[in-house]
Amino acid sequence: MSLCYEVAIFKVEKKHIPRVMALSLLLFDEINQAGIVISSYDIIQNTESDDQLCWQLTWIDQDAVKATAKKWASFPSSQEIESLVGEKIYYGHFLSLL
Repeated sequence: MSLCYEVAIFKVEKKHIPRVMALSLLLFDEINQAGIVISSYDIIQNTESDDQLCWQLTWIDQDAVKATAKKWASFPSSQEIESLVGEKIYYGHFLSLL
């Protein structure tokens, strides 16, 4: 299996960005607790709209993404993140063509 890349773009009220950042890092650790499935990540901010954040995650494979999605509600940080995130602008997974 090949690596799977996730892109998630969402709006966050400016006052909530520090908390969403902290919760995101906690969530990535929670997801990787039973074994590394997210091998790298970045959280970036739109240069033209600073209320838009983007997760760029590298997963070990598509199966890890699917298995984690089934457990999403069980992660302690997931509910608070969901409550702080406004509009979900884009969410998708990609495989390299190279």
